[in-house]
Amino acid sequence: MALTGLEIYKSLPKTNCKQCGLPTCLAFAMKVAAGQAGLDQCPPLDPKARAALEEASAPPQQLVKIGAGERAIELGQETSLYRHEGKFQHPTAIAICVNDSLASTAIEERGRQIASLKFERLGATLKVDMAAVFNVSGQPRGFVEAARAASRASRKALALVSANVESLRAAGEALREERPLLWLMDAAAAGAKAFDMAKELGLPICLQAPGFDALVASSEAARAAGLKEFMLAPGPMKAKAALEFLSQSRRAAIVKKFRPMGYPIAMLATGGDSAQTLVEACWYVLKYAALVVVDTTRPEEILGILTSRQDIYTDPQKPALVDSTLHTVGNPGTDAPVLVTTNFALSYYSVESEVEASRVPSFILPVDTEGQSVLTAWAADKFNGKIIAKALKESGVESRVGHRKVVIPGYVAVISASLNEESGWEVLVGPKEASGLVPYLKSQWKP
Repeated sequence: MALTGLEIYKSLPKTNCKQCGLPTCLAFAMKVAAGQAGLDQCPPLDPKARAALEEASAPPQQLVKIGAGERAIELGQETSLYRHEGKFQHPTAIAICVNDSLASTAIEERGRQIASLKFERLGATLKVDMAAVFNVSGQPRGFVEAARAASRASRKALALVSANVESLRAAGEALREERPLLWLMDAAAAGAKAFDMAKELGLPICLQAPGFDALVASSEAARAAGLKEFMLAPGPMKAKAALEFLSQSRRAAIVKKFRPMGYPIAMLATGGDSAQTLVEACWYVLKYAALVVVDTTRPEEILGILTSRQDIYTDPQKPALVDSTLHTVGNPGTDAPVLVTTNFALSYYSVESEVEASRVPSFILPVDTEGQSVLTAWAADKFNGKIIAKALKESGVESRVGHRKVVIPGYVAVISASLNEESGWEVLVGPKEASGLVPYLKSQWKP
């Protein structure tokens, strides 16, 4: 819960000793409240007061770290209920099921499939984050071997899912250096035994219990046992109940500052009709889940989930941009077309994908419009003849083509005359939508 400067000041020594580098304790308190200074900068602060302030000013949701090295991911520590209030901090982790009852060769093949799920979209690489190994066999030994095989083949962080504390202990010990998430499917039954295991191994744990009240009880028990880094999971739920739970738990943590629910939420989207399961997985991503487990490796389904994640975990105050430099598609020669668009990522990549589909080597110049789309930038007078002419000159494209023809989006045909006057280039009006570029480049473009 965020504290005001005056609330922090009440716990400070009030000696104005200046050891923090500021002239007064009140000035220091204001800096701490604004997140511009830390309590460690006040040496005279009483340890008990420091602990109380740290607890009161902690983020409403706990940060949980899973995996090690290149596989490491961070979940939680969110501070906003609505995306327009501020950027969501840590993207939802997507995990794919691996059952330990499968043959070792099948487990390794599943792992390789998980590793291969990578996609390029809007200049970013989208990929699966984790393999969730389920202890279907109920046996610790088979669970350990399956986890090792899945880790080796997928090269991803692991979630080890079991209702058996001994199975989790065995797998956790075997892969301790990889820092897996221990997912306990029956937290109420395991109780203190599971908490002791998590503390002993020093690994994050996910506590699964059926519904809000049961999870509150499990969370309070874990907190009382001294656990700090854990997640909560409601287990299998109908879609409507799941969405209600996600909204309720997020509001409890962020708005009500209800500490027992101030932990990342993990959701299962693993049963029933595949199409419905895919939709539910996307819903969970959009409705605050920190980890979503799915049981599919079909690229078209995984891409849909990852696209939903990419869309929601962008900064709403900062548009997605591409570099405003000359880009090439294929190996364009001196007779290649020159197309201009804006540096709004969605506009640019829409153009680029269609140019690639046309198989016509081309130059694309995304003009700096501060991340605005074509019509928005034109309306704001940031995509006009003078600006485009300057971009053409600074890009160096003149020295790379043997013609002076530039293709502009059809929606801004009105700037043709001014661009011709400012640049001296012949202005060709292209299609209004990027989807029209394939037939345009194949049949209408002539250098």
